[in-house]
Amino acid sequence: MKLATVTADGDTLYGTITDAGFTALSPHFPQWPTLRDVIAADGLHDLAKAAQSQAPTHPPDSFTYQIPIPNPEKIICVGVNFPDRNAEYKDGVEAPPNPSLFIRFPRSFTGHDQPLIRPKASDQLDYEGEIAVIIGKTGRHIAQENALTHIAALSLTNEGTLRDWVRHAKFNVTQGKNFDRSGAMGPWIVPFTHPAQIEDVRLTTRVNGELRQDDRTSRMIFPVAKQIAYISTFTTLVPGDIIVSGTPTGAGARLDPPQYLRPGDVIEVEAEGIGILRNTVEDE
Repeated sequence: MKLATVTADGDTLYGTITDAGFTALSPHFPQWPTLRDVIAADGLHDLAKAAQSQAPTHPPDSFTYQIPIPNPEKIICVGVNFPDRNAEYKDGVEAPPNPSLFIRFPRSFTGHDQPLIRPKASDQLDYEGEIAVIIGKTGRHIAQENALTHIAALSLTNEGTLRDWVRHAKFNVTQGKNFDRSGAMGPWIVPFTHPAQIEDVRLTTRVNGELRQDDRTSRMIFPVAKQIAYISTFTTLVPGDIIVSGTPTGAGARLDPPQYLRPGDVIEVEAEGIGILRNTVEDE
């Protein structure tokens, strides 16, 4: 089941996506205004059951994708989480014992098939294909062996980055990671039912059809279960929170010469079992 948040005829709706189009389910569940509310109420099974008896309400191309979880309490991103990414820094330092983390704001993301915005302040917009993990159960001090039971669903992220702006200060990257609509999330969420959905999944990014990033989640320095356990040590994870779990090597900044995104480029982030997140680029 693929669950998306869309805009159609001026209304924001959530429902299922199939080849036949979009099936609006939100009118049947007024008690749950958004997919975040559905997840908080453990209602994904109710949506799946309702979808079985509903015909598509909107044909393809009659709606616009939004980010699936419109109002997460927090989006926490994991940096430098693949072995080759660590080597890219060429600082001679082995992988650290704990993950590097930073925060992104919901406004910094746009939906599937929407343009990433290259801001006036920089021409160094770069791509980072990642898997997004949506938390479904509240937890603090979560044991790593139980961590995957706290996942509600998976999605995809293009964690767009303004490379010069991540070095505007001595040690933080917040500025370069939070320009409005510089990244994307979606197209949908896929309910999480089994560890195999995250433990060894191929993750790729293509730019204008050229394969730029290609790795497997089994090679993560910090697996998703470790990420959840570590993050929950210092903050309470709540339903709808999103963990963006790390990108493979191959971002444009690391190519020789660097190849940053330009207007008209098409970026596709793909992961087995989830789908393809596609975006173009426009100038602000």
